[in-house]
Amino acid sequence: MPRLSEYLLPTEKQPPADAEALSHVLMVRAGLIRQMGAGMWSWLPAGWRTHQRAVAIIREEMDAIGGQEMLMPVLQPAEPWRKTGRLDIEELFKLHDRKGSELVLAMTHEEAVTFHVAQLVRSYRDLPLILYHFQVKERDEPRPRAGVLRTREFIMKDSYTFDRDQAGLEERYELHVGAYDRIMQRTGLRFYRVESDVGMMGGLGAHEYMAPCPAGEDEIALAPGYAANLEVALRSPEVSKVGDGYELRGEPLSVQPAIEVGNIFMLGTRYSEPLGASYLDETGQERPVWMGSYGIGPARIVAAAVEQFADERGISWPKALAPFDVHLVAVGSAGTPERDAAERLYEILNASELEVLYDDRDAGPGEKFADAELLGCPLRLTVGRRSLESGAAEVQVRRGLKDIEGLPLDAEPGTLQRLMDELWRSVP
Repeated sequence: MPRLSEYLLPTEKQPPADAEALSHVLMVRAGLIRQMGAGMWSWLPAGWRTHQRAVAIIREEMDAIGGQEMLMPVLQPAEPWRKTGRLDIEELFKLHDRKGSELVLAMTHEEAVTFHVAQLVRSYRDLPLILYHFQVKERDEPRPRAGVLRTREFIMKDSYTFDRDQAGLEERYELHVGAYDRIMQRTGLRFYRVESDVGMMGGLGAHEYMAPCPAGEDEIALAPGYAANLEVALRSPEVSKVGDGYELRGEPLSVQPAIEVGNIFMLGTRYSEPLGASYLDETGQERPVWMGSYGIGPARIVAAAVEQFADERGISWPKALAPFDVHLVAVGSAGTPERDAAERLYEILNASELEVLYDDRDAGPGEKFADAELLGCPLRLTVGRRSLESGAAEVQVRRGLKDIEGLPLDAEPGTLQRLMDELWRSVP
């Protein structure tokens, strides 16, 4: 695991001048992301680790429901988009190659995946099918803002289901509901699954996965046993306006801002019919494939976690998303007994399953502690002169900055690893 003296982690004391959202401020200050242009962001090494933590969770849950991972191109012919009626979407990037061929930069991949299924699926025996990928999306966003929350380029996991009929689609849809619920639970986010509008995607119905936080641009309406996108709630005959609020069947509705992290759609035959995706049933009759579409944004999961759990000192990651499990801080210059003790502990922890960032820089303790609190790894270990006097590394849990019982420095490697494993399991 990295030594901070050799690692690209450019922390900043001041927030970016144009920052509005807390996640924008802290992810830049913590050295996780850097901007190249409006809505165009680079993920630096520690930031990319958090992004890939989210990706790993999503991939595991998609594989668990039978998803097959693939990869489709961002650059696509325009014709399938013309056939589905989506070529005129304003946010869709359009271009021509040197031969004059009309192309698009995909903002989602319904056209691409349906194009392939139309060629490859022939019989009812080929269905059902779940295909997914992680791929860059391009969007001519008119108002990029809030760091990685609203960008022109981003990575999304989108999966697509293909079934014989509506009953099969509903079955695959419920599999995704379960998978998405587990993804959100594993990331540690507070979330709501809410009814939503199908929008430009079209289809029979949709839900959004919302993470409540002040930076969110969406609004959700909540009541006991009820959660919906505000626009959907306002169209419901069960919702009525009372004074300056709304209520549902006599119960008051609260409205909260939230980040849309994921969305799931029952597409039906919205894309299969114009693109010719059909199959022969048991009687030899040709029928259209029934489809579902399911998106989730790793970057939005990361930003929502920053928004929900940060405090006045910086980020406080959920364990599942942290760039490193442990931030080891050495207080003392090279060649001192305290630095030697920190080096020994670093080598022992490196042999464990925990991922460690070791601050071995020639910097003052104040700067090191400030950077550790800003980056927000779940555990911080400090080895300095006080540690040698007490015989134990100082241990602090980042959530709440809670100091707990120290880690004995003279313990055998196996004992230290076991103690650290127990400590890790106890972290909230």
